[in-house]
Amino acid sequence: MGRKFGGDHTTVIGGRRGRKIVLEISRSEFVKKVVPGVIRVGMSPGGFKAKFLRPDERGNLRLLLREGSTVQEVFIVTKASNSFEGMKIARELEKIVVKVGGR
Repeated sequence: MGRKFGGDHTTVIGGRRGRKIVLEISRSEFVKKVVPGVIRVGMSPGGFKAKFLRPDERGNLRLLLREGSTVQEVFIVTKASNSFEGMKIARELEKIVVKVGGR
């Protein structure tokens, strides 16, 4: 997918929409690396959704993708140095999610 991608998984759930969200996020100047996580099957059916979880103490983010009963966490290593800066970056990246239609 690109030089900012890492980890063992390159598959991203959500079809074109999920892939586009992750690609656009990886192009951000605030993002160092994107690591798609393991895909899990959940219990609740539904459409596609994407939302950020709270940043960790270093300002790194997790993007939760849901499509139907399938769930995937995408780990995003940012240029932030703390959770406050991570929250500011999450707000900027949220604009990408809304633009692509992940809400």
